[in-house]
Order: sequence, then structure tokens, then C-alpha cells
Amino acid sequence: MSWRALFKFELNAIFTNPALLFTVFGGVLIYSFLYPLPYSHQLPREQQVTVVNLDNTQISRELVRMIDATPQVKVKQSAPTIAQAQQQLEKGEVQGLLVIPEHFNRDLLLGKSPVLSYAGDASYFLVYGTIVEGMATAGGTLGAKVKVARMVMSGDNVALAAEQYSAIKLNSRPVFNPSMGYINYVVPAVFVLILHQTLLIAVAMLGGGQNEYRLQGGNGYWLRYPAWKIIIVRGLIMMTIYLPLTAYYFGYSFESLGIGRLAAIGDLIAMTIPFLLAVIFAGMVIGQLIPRRELATVIVLLSSIPLIFTAGFIWPTSAIPDVLNYLAQLAPSTPAINGFLRLNQMGASFDQVIGWWGQLWLQVLVYGVLAGWLMTRAQKAQVQTQQHEAAVNL
Repeated sequence: MSWRALFKFELNAIFTNPALLFTVFGGVLIYSFLYPLPYSHQLPREQQVTVVNLDNTQISRELVRMIDATPQVKVKQSAPTIAQAQQQLEKGEVQGLLVIPEHFNRDLLLGKSPVLSYAGDASYFLVYGTIVEGMATAGGTLGAKVKVARMVMSGDNVALAAEQYSAIKLNSRPVFNPSMGYINYVVPAVFVLILHQTLLIAVAMLGGGQNEYRLQGGNGYWLRYPAWKIIIVRGLIMMTIYLPLTAYYFGYSFESLGIGRLAAIGDLIAMTIPFLLAVIFAGMVIGQLIPRRELATVIVLLSSIPLIFTAGFIWPTSAIPDVLNYLAQLAPSTPAINGFLRLNQMGASFDQVIGWWGQLWLQVLVYGVLAGWLMTRAQKAQVQTQQHEAAVNL
């Protein structure tokens, strides 16, 4: 029952398990290429819309041409009624619609503010935002043109009117996502979740398979060694496997995708170690609770969407029910995503993420103790079963 023999047993159990190896290496490597691929252009462009021009004047047709000229929107067709345009949107023929009201030209000439109505497919946040941005930009530009023309007709200088047509000048500068693209927005957090889910599946699959073998009457090495030794050895081996994979994500993958990296290497390592340990120990707990190894994949994959939406970067935590926020704190991915995003993408100091770092270490302690207790209980149950069988045979 030496440490060396235990390391050999664990390495053999890991590297002779094809499903586990494919989950770890195949999952991490394949996702690093496939997940960002559809969003390589960062932002959706040329979203098709239909226009309902109820005014049909020169100025309204000019607005349609301006909207079509924006990089965000492409005017695919026009519709005579709002109902017909709405039907096209619902069928998926277009992604958005614009309604130019009656008397649009007359209201502009009278100095009134006509109302332009936009609609878009809000099931895709970026598509909807792109359509609204393109239409709003074109509408604002036309409004500025009309206002400047009116100021010039009133005797103002053209250059002065162009500068002073609005009392407020907006100078928008994105801070943490300069390109305003999908990759810089979502991929850094999703990569953390991919590491979390693949590692959780792998460890739970290993433990679930051993638990299944025990329930069938088998007697493996994991029942002969103290639980604390198994936890240490398995933790060290899985940590050794996942540290290079984490470095691959935060290094080569971020570099190839053009994702910003602001954190110091020491800070990343300090956050990575408790993150991986917490996931490993949580995986051991799941492995001891499931009767079959394939359940690990089902359970973990079903949790992916809830975890990504409750992490706080896609949907604000203030808009999420408190009970879901509390449940999300049980997963190591939640503090890890918040910590890594602030360190690597926002340039925060380590003192500013110390709360999430401490939460990860707390999870390491809790899940480690719980895993040890479950393993010890399983070993005692196996001993009792063997003693009962021996008594029956006598």
C-alpha cells in the first residue's frame, strides 16, 4: 500500500479509460476551436429587415437608403402593412422591421419629432442589438441633417450648425471590450466553464465507474487505501493534467482569438490552483453519489446552461432570483469566472478578487472533506458486505 503503487493504480485507471481521455483532451481541444468559430467575425452584420413605409415621400425613402447603407442592416424587402411585415418576421424571412409613420416628412418640416418603430428578433441578443443600432444610427443621422438644414436656413453658419445641432456630444468608449465583439464578451468566461465541466465529468466518471464496480461486488484498489491518500493522489494527477490545458486556454487560445490578457501569471496561477482543486473534489463527491459512470456526463451537461446564465456576466445577478444566485455559489465555476474575468479582462488587482479566491478555497475544504467522508463510508460498506458474505458461507 505504498504511494508509488497508488500513483500507478490511479494513472492506469485514468489513461486506460477512453471516455475519460476523450472528455479531457478531446473536449478541451475541440471546444477551443469549434466554440469561437461561428463568432470569428465578432459582430453580426447585414441583418435583413423589411420596411413599412407609410409616408412614401422623398425624405422617408432617403431614410430607407441610409439604413440600407449601414453595415449592421440590409433592407431585404418592403411591406405595405405592419401585419404583413410582422408575418415575415415571425416566419424568419427577416430578422427585423422598420415602420415609418404617415406624415413623417410633414412632421419633420414642422419641427415635430416623428416616431420610428423598430422591431427585431430578440431571441438573439446580438442580432437584436445590431438591428436597433443600425436603424437608430441612420435615424439619428437623418434627424441631425434636418436640424442642421433648419439652422442654416435660420441664418447660422454651416460649420457652426454642424457642431452645435445637439446640446450633448456622446463620446462612447468601450472599456473592457473595445471591439464590442462576441468573442471578447463571452469566450473568456465560457472557456472557464469548459474547463470546469470537462474536469468535473472526468473525475465524476472515474469515481462513478469505481462506485458501480463496488456495487456489483467488485473489490478495487480504491477500497484498500485510506480515503485521504486517494484524494491527494487523484487531485495531484488531475491537477497536473489540467494545468497545461488551462495554460493553453489562457495562452495560445486567447492569443489566437485576439482576446485581451491583463493578469500577471502569478495571479492567474493563484486563482487556477484552488479552482481546479475545488472542481476535482466536487467531481469526487458526484462520483461517490452516482451508481453508474455515464450519469456523470448527463448531470454535468444539464447544469451547463444554468451555470453560464447565473455566473453574472450574461445576465445581471440583480435580475436573477436570490435562490438561484445562492445555488450558483455552490459551483466552483461561479467564483472562478468572476475572478478570472476581473483579473484577465478587466485588469483588476488580486486584492479586488480576494473574495472569490477565498470562496474557492472554502469549496476545496468543504468538498474535500465531503469526498473523504463518502469514500470512507463506501469502504466501510464494502467491509460489512464482505463480512456478511463470509458469515453466510460459514
